[in-house]
Amino acid sequence: MRKLKYIELLEPFYKAPFFTIEEAAKHGVPRHALAYLEKRGDLERIYPGAYRFSEYEPEVEFQWENLGLVASSIPESVICLISALVFYGLTDQVMREIWLAMPHKSHPPKRPNTRIVRMRNIDLGKTHISLGEYRVQIFDRERCIIDAFRYLSKEIAIKALQRYFQSKDAKPDLKKLGVYAKKLRVNITPYILSCTT
Repeated sequence: MRKLKYIELLEPFYKAPFFTIEEAAKHGVPRHALAYLEKRGDLERIYPGAYRFSEYEPEVEFQWENLGLVASSIPESVICLISALVFYGLTDQVMREIWLAMPHKSHPPKRPNTRIVRMRNIDLGKTHISLGEYRVQIFDRERCIIDAFRYLSKEIAIKALQRYFQSKDAKPDLKKLGVYAKKLRVNITPYILSCTT
């Protein structure tokens, strides 16, 4: 009977993509009760310290579910590099792990198959998108291009720049690209010239 009471107390989270141990505790559900409900099959643990109801049906497209879940579980994170390039269709790379940028002085929590990159200027080019029910932050296309030259191989970066100029979805913004390159101290002028002449 006591266990059923815990299920009732967790009712506000029934349609939530996830909830934390701390949030459950505020509703009067202790940690050991969550472990019991997980063992019983009512809940699933999605990463250490977070659960959701087993019957939960994500609204997000399958390919973006893990990205949305992990990025939204670390609110100050920004989707970057390979993950962002894949999202924008600027690379042929496969997203084997989730790439997230974090403020340089932060101490992010660990997540499975996630690569955290500490960056300065984290607000530059940061924008918000929705991946199904997840509201997350991602760098815009121009910041992704510049960061590709900073952190990834030249081959990946040049391919991303080429696709950026070939894209039919969004018009290239040379001015913004130039501003970002200057602020982040990346000389991509020769590559832009080779892509546009």
